[in-house]
Amino acid sequence: WAPPGGQMELVLIAAEGRGTPPCRPGFSEDVYKVVVPDITEKGQPLFNVGFVDCGRGGLVRFECSNPSDFRIEADGVVYAVRSIQHSTLPALTLLIKASDTTTQQQWVTQVRLTPSTLSSHQLKRMKRDWVIPPINVPENSRGPFPQELVRIRSDHDKNRSLRYSVTGPGADQPPTGIFIIDPISGELSVNKPLDREHISNFHLRAHAVDLNGNQVENPIDIVINVIDMNDNRPEFTHQIWNGTVPEGSKPGTFVMTVTSVDKDDPKTANGMLRYKILSQNPESPTSNMFTINNKTGGIITVAAGLDREKVPQYTLIIQATDMEGNPMYGLSNTATAVIRVTDVNDNPPEFTAETFFGEVPENRVNVIVANLTVTDKDQPNTPAWNAVYKITGGDPTGRFSVPTDPTTNEGLVTVVKPIDYEISRTYVLTVEARNEVPLARGIHSPRQSTATVSIRVIDMNESPYFEPNPKLIRLEEGMMPESTLTTFTAQDPDRFMPQTIRYSKLSDPANWLRIDPNTGRIKTIAILDRESPFVKNSLYNATFLATDSGIPPASGTGTLQIFLLDINDNAPKVFPQEAEICEKPEPNAINITAVDGDLNPNAGPFAFELAHRPSDVRRNWTITRVSGDYAQVSLKIGYLESGIYEIPIIITDSGNLPMSNTSYLRIKVCQCDISGDCTDQEHIMAAGLGTGAIIAILLCIIILLILVLLFVVWMKRRDKERQAKQLLIDPEDDVRDNILKYDEEGGGEEDQDYDLSQLQQPDTIEPDAIKPVGIRRLDERPLHPEPQYPMRSAAPHPGDIGDFINEGLKAADNDPTAPPYDSLLVFDYEGSGSTAGSLSSLNSSSSGGDQDYDYLNDWGPRFRKLADMYGGSDD
Repeated sequence: WAPPGGQMELVLIAAEGRGTPPCRPGFSEDVYKVVVPDITEKGQPLFNVGFVDCGRGGLVRFECSNPSDFRIEADGVVYAVRSIQHSTLPALTLLIKASDTTTQQQWVTQVRLTPSTLSSHQLKRMKRDWVIPPINVPENSRGPFPQELVRIRSDHDKNRSLRYSVTGPGADQPPTGIFIIDPISGELSVNKPLDREHISNFHLRAHAVDLNGNQVENPIDIVINVIDMNDNRPEFTHQIWNGTVPEGSKPGTFVMTVTSVDKDDPKTANGMLRYKILSQNPESPTSNMFTINNKTGGIITVAAGLDREKVPQYTLIIQATDMEGNPMYGLSNTATAVIRVTDVNDNPPEFTAETFFGEVPENRVNVIVANLTVTDKDQPNTPAWNAVYKITGGDPTGRFSVPTDPTTNEGLVTVVKPIDYEISRTYVLTVEARNEVPLARGIHSPRQSTATVSIRVIDMNESPYFEPNPKLIRLEEGMMPESTLTTFTAQDPDRFMPQTIRYSKLSDPANWLRIDPNTGRIKTIAILDRESPFVKNSLYNATFLATDSGIPPASGTGTLQIFLLDINDNAPKVFPQEAEICEKPEPNAINITAVDGDLNPNAGPFAFELAHRPSDVRRNWTITRVSGDYAQVSLKIGYLESGIYEIPIIITDSGNLPMSNTSYLRIKVCQCDISGDCTDQEHIMAAGLGTGAIIAILLCIIILLILVLLFVVWMKRRDKERQAKQLLIDPEDDVRDNILKYDEEGGGEEDQDYDLSQLQQPDTIEPDAIKPVGIRRLDERPLHPEPQYPMRSAAPHPGDIGDFINEGLKAADNDPTAPPYDSLLVFDYEGSGSTAGSLSSLNSSSSGGDQDYDYLNDWGPRFRKLADMYGGSDD
């Protein structure tokens, strides 16, 4: 192989052994001979030593015997540490040592460096194997192309012609056409410039075959490494970087880190970046307030004096340069770092004046008296700028507070408790201003952080007030009208405003009192009654109004509480007032008590006694005292008729002057069931239905009767309308007197449903069945002389039946007395002299078989069924 720019050819002879030997780690050559340019620059790659690691990866570490001039990277590429002119030096031999960091195994090879002026284009026969060390090709080569890289040759070409080819990505696989090989000479060439940032290495495989296509050598692997050139500038990940640093920070305070990337090989100087600050704006207080770590890009402070109030922000221009910052060979790029100085509480709030003034009317609360203004150089709307005010003197009773206006940061002196002009006419407050956060270390509050507030109180017309309020007095109930109770007066707090006070009544629920408008003397205008519904727990409340003569007038209210002492002015009453008892009660006792509107000792215990009149009360009933408040009423007799009885009972209380009263106990005596409950209908009355409930029940009954009556009238009217409608029907439409022909023959007695009772002779009707005069059916024929219907002979000829019926029908149709609807028509009236009283006479005493009924066939179709039944054969 030849280094970049060299003309040295490498001839490879295929090994004659068979099979693939086991992998043995170590250098691919015991001795490397390398032709180097006459002059090499610092960082220039020179050659690559091949090392077979057998999959050890990055566990092998390389060392060079001359580290002052050369260094070797982990991939085996040797670089010049400094600029060297080899033409003035003899051939140089380097020792390259490889060490396994895990097993501590070591391998050593020699590299003989020969300047290009001393080398000749001669072939060097290598070891007889197909292991080719990697070929290094610089990227971005300008040609001319194709550019020869290496020559492959097999020793079998001495006695026969061979053809060489390469396969793999870059040759016959995408991207194709980058590498080509001369099939006859075996020269491998690159056909275009390479880009390491696109593809950093290529893995090809070389083949040797004869003219018949037979393989004469095993394929060999060729690794082509693209040597990096410094063709990419560093690129910052952000064009503008933002950072913060507190003001007053000490030197060495970390600010932020900027980073840049370079697409070139980071293992070479092409990708090794160095950072520096090009400029700082503003240059205050010094031009070097910050510095940057040239390798990591970390920015720190190097000078004191950061003050946000003077310089709130710094702008730095940062430069990143590859080639380890070499300004001559390195490529560079810039970015902007914006550093904002954050605020700390290094400026206390200061009042704009030493004294503030304000005034407030007395007795007013939640009123702003004065606005305290301060200045603070810290950043607005931050805890270091927001002010907090505190009253440190002049307000021992806590009548004022100073909240902060969140918008203006002003202190609002506010009254929180009423102020009395008669007690203090002025207030002088001492107020201190601070921030929400403490001041920075070493900063103290100046004198301007404290101010004085002078407040003048304005006298106002205050309302009169009653003392005491409420006022309690104790009186016996029953006090007569025009009695003086007490004097209830008010006082005016306005000592510096001489005024008069007038009194009036504001609330008097029972209208018992009157107050003198000038003196406040209260008298009664009605009798005081403790049992009044306006008295609660023996206490009666009345409210009075006191109004002064100020402009405008002011008024105040006072409450007079009258505790009424009880007197015995209410007689007791029986309770309950109604009860039930059975006719034969077991036991026959009713428990009663008494209610008294008075309080003890003017109430119980009570004395119960039956009245003397009527006389049957004591004869039928008896009363027994159970306790001081209870008694039992029971029957004296074993049976009392059901009914309602009113028992007069005399009840006497225990007052100093006892009061008696006769109360009536309404007792319901009724029949009872086994459980002792009333069972008769009067139980409802005993339940005490009220008058309203009884009236409601009666109204419901009356309404129900009216509805029934209306329904009956409506039904009668409907029947009349139906009858009138029937009289208006067209006779041709009425089917009651019409004979309908259905063209149907036959039909026996079993098909008819006749009432044979209508066929009986009128003479056979019993006399008691004849209806009296004036009683007949609505559709009955009027009482007129009977028409003369044809009489049937006693023994008619069978052929006369049809004529007889026709004559009867004609007589009925011509009867003027017949109604225009169905009525009873007698067609077979035989008269009183008939030999057959009934149809049963058709059956003789002889058997049916003795008679001949064949003559019935001659009577017409109507009698054919009868002829079949009696005149036929035995079937």
